[in-house]
Amino acid sequence: MADVVLKKRVNRLEDLMAQLIVTVDRTQRNLDQLSAEMREFKAEMRDFKDESREFKREMRQAWGELSNKMGTMAEDLVAPSIGRILRETVGGSKEEIEFMAVRVRKQHPVTRHNQEYDVVAVCGEYMLINETKSLLNPESMEKFITKLSNAREFFPEYAGKKIIGAIASLYVDESLVRFGERLGLIVLGFGEDVMDVLNQPGFTPTVF
Repeated sequence: MADVVLKKRVNRLEDLMAQLIVTVDRTQRNLDQLSAEMREFKAEMRDFKDESREFKREMRQAWGELSNKMGTMAEDLVAPSIGRILRETVGGSKEEIEFMAVRVRKQHPVTRHNQEYDVVAVCGEYMLINETKSLLNPESMEKFITKLSNAREFFPEYAGKKIIGAIASLYVDESLVRFGERLGLIVLGFGEDVMDVLNQPGFTPTVF
């Protein structure tokens, strides 16, 4: 009788050991799979970090190139559009432009203070002065108004001309277009015709 009980216990123990072996084996396979997945995940994260660094590098390079390009935006985009801008706003034409220059530096005849203007064009009875900004905001537009108000003192040779202002940027939010219109400014943004006049039809620029 004791042998039978002992045999049953041994068989039970063997069953439990077999189950334990199966469980340990299954657990080990799961751990191996998890470990492999973690290695793969870490490798993907390394690749992502490398790609992220490359993306950031490319973005910095692009912004650097854009920043450099903004330095020549007046020459490359605004100046070639001056004739059309004048035609659309005051009825002038390219053929009537008697003077146009970029990066115009002028000295005040009395104070000797120097002032730079991005683009200056004289056409008929008007003198258009442009300011080109990489980042346009209400403060920069208001500063440009002050610059326009004093411009006549720097251009005594054009004392009889009507001075109008055009402010330009690659992207101009609609709210800034409306704000510029209230200030009497021609607002220019990058569009289908290089630099498009963004003002509403019928807009008349303020004479400074």
